[in-house]
Amino acid sequence: MRTLVVVDAANVVGSVPDGWWRDRRGAAERLRDHLQVYAEKGIPGHPGPLGPLDVVLVVEGAARGVAPVPGVRVESAPGSGDDRIVEVVAEEAGKGAAVLVVTADRELRRRVEAYGAQCAGPRTVRPQRGGGDGTEDERT
Repeated sequence: MRTLVVVDAANVVGSVPDGWWRDRRGAAERLRDHLQVYAEKGIPGHPGPLGPLDVVLVVEGAARGVAPVPGVRVESAPGSGDDRIVEVVAEEAGKGAAVLVVTADRELRRRVEAYGAQCAGPRTVRPQRGGGDGTEDERT
C-alpha cells in the first residue's frame, strides 16, 4: 500500500515570507507543481517509503479552486483547511493507509496523530530559495 502525504498548503506556503500573501492561489499552484516530484520519487531525506506516494494538497480561502495535476490531488476545503485535513486523514486511516501530514500547526498535528498519522514540518516539502530541494530537517 502506498503512503498518503497530506500537505497543509496554507501552513507550508506561509512558512517562508516570500511574498506569498500577494498571490495566495499562485503560491499554492507553485507548491502543487513542486509536489509532483515527490509523488513520483518520494521525499528525499525523509524516512519511509521512497515512492511513489499519493499526495493530497489541502487548500483553503483564496487558494480554493486550484486544479489537480498528475500525482497531486487537490482538496479545496469548504471551510477550515485543518478540518478538511482531519477528515482526509480519518477516511484514509479507516482504510488502513499509512498517512504523513505535512504541517507545523501543533493543534492539527495533535488531531491527526489521534488517527495514527505521522507528521513532518513544512521544510520536508517546501521549495527552497536558491534551487534547494526542500530536504532540510524540520525542528518541531
